[in-house]
Amino acid sequence: MRLTTKGRFAVTAMIDVAMRQHLGPVTLAGISQRQHISLSYLEQLFGKLRRHELVDSVRGPGGGYTLSRKSEEISIADIIIAVDEPLDATQCGGKENCNGEDNGPCMTHDLWAQLNAKMVEFLDSVNLKGLVEQNLAKGVTVEEVAITRKPVSPLPVTAKPIKVKAPNSVFNLAQTLN
Repeated sequence: MRLTTKGRFAVTAMIDVAMRQHLGPVTLAGISQRQHISLSYLEQLFGKLRRHELVDSVRGPGGGYTLSRKSEEISIADIIIAVDEPLDATQCGGKENCNGEDNGPCMTHDLWAQLNAKMVEFLDSVNLKGLVEQNLAKGVTVEEVAITRKPVSPLPVTAKPIKVKAPNSVFNLAQTLN
């Protein structure tokens, strides 16, 4: 099994949400800045996470994402499976046709199938709460983010235009010269 960027980013983003949701909904823009993950990529991942009911979205000002369950109830396997990450080390994808459609599994198929089972078992035993606690123990801090609003500046005062009594076209100009 090879964990791709998709799975790694999904787990990283979910840890970020779990660490900060006590402050309110966590924005994807905030996750993007802190974790250096593209905002558009996060939008794709969180769409899948929401469809698998791992996160809830909150709309409007002050909106963002929160975990839909307690952090101890969400395993890393849940996250990886939600973003369509295959957890399979076999060549055949578990279909037992490594040597072709009619030739059955390869000689090492059982080895890779057992490895798959152990990987899923391990990832299922690790939950978000444990990873949050690990990160906090390492010294990762969760900053209290104050919502900063741009100060509203008054509109600039513009002078009223001077009304000029002059011809407004070439034809009117010719009439005024005659």
